[in-house]
Amino acid sequence: MHSGDRQLKQFSQGVWLGLGTIVLIVLSTSWLGPIAALESAQPPLVQIIPSGHLLAQPTTPSPPLPPLQVHSLPSTLASWRDRSNQGDYFDQIQPLPIGALIWSQFPIKVYVESPVTTISTGATAKPESPAQVWTRVVTQAVTEWQAYLPLQLIDRPEQADITIWRSPPPLTKGGPKPSDRNYRVRSAETRYELYAQQTGNTSPVLSHRCKIWLRPSQTAQYIQAAARHELGHALGLWGHSPLQTDALYFSQVRQPAAISPRDISTLKRVYQQPTRLGWRLPAAAAPLS
Repeated sequence: MHSGDRQLKQFSQGVWLGLGTIVLIVLSTSWLGPIAALESAQPPLVQIIPSGHLLAQPTTPSPPLPPLQVHSLPSTLASWRDRSNQGDYFDQIQPLPIGALIWSQFPIKVYVESPVTTISTGATAKPESPAQVWTRVVTQAVTEWQAYLPLQLIDRPEQADITIWRSPPPLTKGGPKPSDRNYRVRSAETRYELYAQQTGNTSPVLSHRCKIWLRPSQTAQYIQAAARHELGHALGLWGHSPLQTDALYFSQVRQPAAISPRDISTLKRVYQQPTRLGWRLPAAAAPLS
């Protein structure tokens, strides 16, 4: 059993937007940069990241979660057919106690960090700044995934389901430090958090949000590839492909792959799996009025 599996059963109490008792668990999957290109094909890193007072009471009994159930496929995946029969890598998807890490409310709202821009009044347009290039190629990666799942770009991060930040992945408590001998550069990382989403006077729904960090000090090609890869994780591919021809290959390569039929075939199978996400919490776990 992964440490994440054990700790996931030790839910603690806290408040999320005034919703009462909730669960806040954060896991991550890292994509190492070219320095670590020879890493072995292992499942994504799974970690529990403490979040303030929410883990201050580890002995708090676990609230009941929704039973595992299957959502209807979004139309874009329901109509997907791999006519080339290239197969998939579903066996590489990391099993999670919450079931499949999928979305059931569409469109999925995505925020991409954007630089503060000024209007140029000169006759000659200024070249793109590195921050503008980063935003442009990351947005292109979002557009690539829009062909397979309904995504909507928004400009307010607090309203987003997925936020993408122009920043190196943050260090984690207890993880390797830059001064450590075994420290390896991470070019990107995706984490998700669970929360209870209140809708009206009914029981809250077990929901999740994702945060993606992309190291800005890379070429545009690698930034876009990293964004494509990490978005795959955030959309449900919580694992890595062993083939370089897939966008979810476990490491950066000289010529990054586009989203492949194997990526989408795997994604479709993931969305056909049972999950606790998107279902109402049992009455016993609902916040008291």
